[in-house]
Amino acid sequence: MNATPPLPGNTVEYIPNHLVWAILSTLFCCLPIGIVSIVYASQVDGKRAAGDISGARESSAKAKFWAMLSAGLALVPLLLYLLFILLVGGMGVLGGLSNMN
Repeated sequence: MNATPPLPGNTVEYIPNHLVWAILSTLFCCLPIGIVSIVYASQVDGKRAAGDISGARESSAKAKFWAMLSAGLALVPLLLYLLFILLVGGMGVLGGLSNMN
């Protein structure tokens, strides 16, 4: 657990909301899954302020999971595209070599 020490007079545990990651994954990765991450991230601070520490931890974990899933799913089309480029480029090189004979 990565809790920071409480400030003087503040005994509420710090729970990261992962809102930045949720927004970035929504904008640059997978929109529908990123929105789910934003919803969970927006619940963290409210639950923590209301004293629902376990609910805030759960929402934080879900926000992180959905943001990472969104980022991971963005890698699949990127890797397929790079594979396609390598295959097409390789075929062009091989085709050029066969025409030289």
